[in-house]
Amino acid sequence: MILMRYIQFSHRPLPTPDSRLPTPDSRLPTPDSRLPTPDSLMIPNAERYWLTNAYVPFCLLENSNVCVRNEQGLCLVDIEINQGAIGAIVSKAIVPKGQQNTMVEKSRYAIANSTENSIANSVEASTDTSNIPSDIPSINLRQGQVWPCFLDIHTHLDKGHIWERSPNPDGTFNSACLTGHADAQTYWQRSDLYRRMEFGLKCSYAHGTKAIRTHIDLVGEQSAISLGVFQTLQKEWQDRITLQAVSIVTLDYYQTAGGITLADQIAEIGGILGGVAYSNQDLDAQLDRVFSLAKERNLNLDFHADENGNPDSHCLRKIAQAAIRHQFTGKIICGHCCSLAVQPLEEVAETLKLVKAAGIAIVSLPMCNLYLQDRQANSTPSWRGVTRLHEIKQQGIPVTLASDNCRDPFYGFGDHDVLEVFTQAVRIAHLDMPIGDWPCAVTKTAADLMGLPEMGRIGVGLPADLILFKGRHFSELLSRPQHDRIILRQGQPIDTRLPDYAELDDLLNLEFRI
Repeated sequence: MILMRYIQFSHRPLPTPDSRLPTPDSRLPTPDSRLPTPDSLMIPNAERYWLTNAYVPFCLLENSNVCVRNEQGLCLVDIEINQGAIGAIVSKAIVPKGQQNTMVEKSRYAIANSTENSIANSVEASTDTSNIPSDIPSINLRQGQVWPCFLDIHTHLDKGHIWERSPNPDGTFNSACLTGHADAQTYWQRSDLYRRMEFGLKCSYAHGTKAIRTHIDLVGEQSAISLGVFQTLQKEWQDRITLQAVSIVTLDYYQTAGGITLADQIAEIGGILGGVAYSNQDLDAQLDRVFSLAKERNLNLDFHADENGNPDSHCLRKIAQAAIRHQFTGKIICGHCCSLAVQPLEEVAETLKLVKAAGIAIVSLPMCNLYLQDRQANSTPSWRGVTRLHEIKQQGIPVTLASDNCRDPFYGFGDHDVLEVFTQAVRIAHLDMPIGDWPCAVTKTAADLMGLPEMGRIGVGLPADLILFKGRHFSELLSRPQHDRIILRQGQPIDTRLPDYAELDDLLNLEFRI
């Protein structure tokens, strides 16, 4: 008989930071700490237990060829948690409504022989738990969805959470660039960057993100400051969030001595070489320099491209042509690619053919693009700003979704919640007919592109880093913010309370009087 202690919900105030850089032991607890869950569901404080009656998107299960799935592509499974890892996944029968007494024998992935792949019109689940030893604790999730932890493949942590001191005066892209630059020139010293970037990490961690790629402005003297802060946070958070850095400069910067130095710095920290591609007469030469620098240093590439509504903007096509010209074998990601949405389909098809041949992946930033694109004073926007997600995916090109900017001049909202990103993307880009394997865009596909093959999926032997939602079907999951989600790291719940905005008041020059 196993004696168990259960973790119960309680309220504790978060500490109020001062202006000094916090020491490592003053941050959020590590994943194996015994922490309160934000929900009445009781997670056993045990090395081994079962999560039963969980719906998992079929596309997120490893070795799931024998999984019985419903019409939404969800598999009903029991998941064994054993010493911080996934010990077993058992496929269960999905019982048509009114037939709960007709049970189908469960089968483990390793020994199952079933060839049935789907069952339609199934709204109830098996409650059989006969495969679980009586002395092993189990938690009935009642068909709530279970996802692997998120990966946020395109962010700007260094810009985040400055809206209150540097708002965008008119909501346009140009004003965002000017306002962001002015804020950097005035405020971006080590303490300011550290505290704002860590605030973003706290939010991401609490929402269930396990890996983040952040683009960092790295021009001139700012490079040493920003890279230093990034490396500090990368080390301090390494057990909670995997951090990757991408340089962001205009591509002409790489034609200078400073650009070459920057490429060396990126290579030293194991980062990704990146930049913003703008249409200009020297773009081919600029791209040739970037590709050469990357090949010489064995670096992957990550570009901002065509973040506009100009049908004559073809930077994505130029990047693809350069990749083919240089026979580049590293990974290439291009973000935004908004102008594809306003170009004739014939031009789009030609560009995507080159993109696929070049091995380029696309990341869409739906919330930021919706916010900035087609914004005109006193005018209702006529398009949604996002790229042609369906057409890209139909060509077999890897496509992901990410949060991009957060509470800064490029996007005045957001909370580093990848579920919100996915929810909004489903609505904005009509990803719901069917949802299919779109969940991979914020999990498995992002993990593969980031070189993190053990993340973003649920499989036997992988870490039990999971998100437990109350939402059962997608109409439930994507209709509420799922604020009561439970995040498991190595099988144990973490503290999911979000940091208080007031932590940054002194940085934003905010004073409140009663």
